Amino acid sequence: MKQCSDSAQTVSRLKRVEGQIRGIINMVEDDRPCEDILVQVAAAKAALHKAGQSLLESHLHHCVLDGFKKGEFDETIDRLLTALEQFSRMSQ
Repeated sequence: MKQCSDSAQTVSRLKRVEGQIRGIINMVEDDRPCEDILVQVAAAKAALHKAGQSLLESHLHHCVLDGFKKGEFDETIDRLLTALEQFSRMSQ
C-alpha cells in the first residue's frame, strides 16, 4: 500500500503535538492547576485534529487521485470511505 505524500509536514505537526503532550505531563507532575492543564489538553486535541485533517487532505490529493488515474475506482472509494470513517472517530 502506497503512503500518502507530504509525510514531512505530517511528521512535523505530530512532533509539535508530542511536545505539547510532554508539556502536559510536566504540568501534571508539577501539580499545576487543573484548569490550566485542561486548556493545554484542548490545544493538543485541536492540534492532533489538524494533523488528521492535513493527512486526510494529503490522502485525497495523492492516494485518491492516483487511484482514480489508475482506474482503481472501487478500491479507491473503499479506502477513502475507510479514511473518512477513521477521521470521523477522532471527534467522538
